[in-house]
Amino acid sequence: MNNSFLNNIGMGNLDIGIVLLVLIIVIIALLVISIVNICSISKMKKKYKSFMKGKSAKSLEDEIVGLFEDNKFIKSSIEKNKKDIRTLYKNMESTFQKMGVVKYDAFNQMGGKLSFCLALLDENNNGFIINSVHSTEGCYSYTKAVKLGESDIPLGKEEKEALDMAMGITE
Repeated sequence: MNNSFLNNIGMGNLDIGIVLLVLIIVIIALLVISIVNICSISKMKKKYKSFMKGKSAKSLEDEIVGLFEDNKFIKSSIEKNKKDIRTLYKNMESTFQKMGVVKYDAFNQMGGKLSFCLALLDENNNGFIINSVHSTEGCYSYTKAVKLGESDIPLGKEEKEALDMAMGITE
C-alpha cells in the first residue's frame, strides 16, 4: 500500500499497519493516563468539598489569619518563658539548696544529743555552718562561712560531717 502522504514525509516504505498499531498503543496509554488523572482529580474534589464544607473563602481566610496570630503569640510566649526560666535559674543558683545536719552530745554528760551542726549551701557550695553547742550553763551558737566547699576557719569533726553531708560526700 503506497500512501502519497507517507511518501511526501519520507516514510513511503513504512507499513501503514505498523503505524496504526503504534497509534493505537499510544491512544490506549493516553486513555490509561487520563483515567488515572480523572481518579486523582475526583479524590481531590472530595477532599476539597469536605474541607470547604460550611465555609466560605472569607471564613477560611479569617481562620488562617487567626492561626498565624496564634503562632506569633505562642512564639513570643516561648521566648518570654525561656527568659523567665533563665532568670529563675540564675536566682536559684544563690539560694540554699543543700543541707546537712549532725546532732551530737557536746559534753557527753548531757545526754539526748542537744547540740547540732547545720550546713546550708547554694549550688556552688557557698554558704555557712551553724554550730549550736548546748551545755548546762546555756546554749552557744557559732557560724563559719563556707566558700566553694571550704572554710577559712578550721572545722570540728561534726561541722566537717555536716558540710560533707550537704555537699553529698560520703565516706
